[in-house]
Amino acid sequence: MIPVQRVGHGEHAVIALHGWFGSAESWGPFTTHLDGSAYSYFFPDYRGYGARIQEHGQYSIAEAAADAIILADEQGLSTFSLIGHSMGGSVMQRVALDAPGRVTGMVGISPVPASGVPFDDDTWRLFSDAAENPDSRRAILDFSTGGHLTKVWLDEMVRASLERSDRKAFAAYLVAWARTDFHADVIGSDIPIRLIVGANDPALGEATMRQTFSAWYRDAEIVVLPGAGHYAMDETPVALATQVESFLSGLVTPARTL
Repeated sequence: MIPVQRVGHGEHAVIALHGWFGSAESWGPFTTHLDGSAYSYFFPDYRGYGARIQEHGQYSIAEAAADAIILADEQGLSTFSLIGHSMGGSVMQRVALDAPGRVTGMVGISPVPASGVPFDDDTWRLFSDAAENPDSRRAILDFSTGGHLTKVWLDEMVRASLERSDRKAFAAYLVAWARTDFHADVIGSDIPIRLIVGANDPALGEATMRQTFSAWYRDAEIVVLPGAGHYAMDETPVALATQVESFLSGLVTPARTL
């Protein structure tokens, strides 16, 4: 079975998909503010990350989505909601396409659109170098959070990402989330989706959400967190948990376990 960390035992099942720098353990203080009586949150790793760091694969969006559906089957989830942070935002959209009728709602936290993300040459070199270079990882983290978070946080994020991800997998997932484009398949989707973005996120903020998700999904809404950049689970965990669960509680058909 796919290893997974679980928070709560409520009847509404939620699978949370982490970002490029993340893992099942990377959700931080956000998890301590979740309502475990109403929800069951499942936090898995992708292949090459965390508890699956030795597990090889294609390291693609489609493969990560397929594994999430396998996890849902293993946990007996007939229907479920999804949370996707950054790269996980692309994965969650693929899950919704590949498991029709099972996904009741999606929450994107600074999510990557289904079109991928464009890069100029210099930025692509920086991101590509991050697989082997801790300084590049630190620069990306600093940039994506507005350049005002503490040295301690940046250093800890770099350390955790190096320890919890295989370098080959990390490099391959960059190509996966940045250059996988299936947005034509999601246009017109009526799955409810809340997009939670940080005001200090320079790349995956409100403007990007309006140009992509809002243009493709019929029932999309955007929430901007003033105190956050790209990592709201660390920067504004209480506000993030509040926005996530206010959305989940309003879904017309709650997700249930078998």
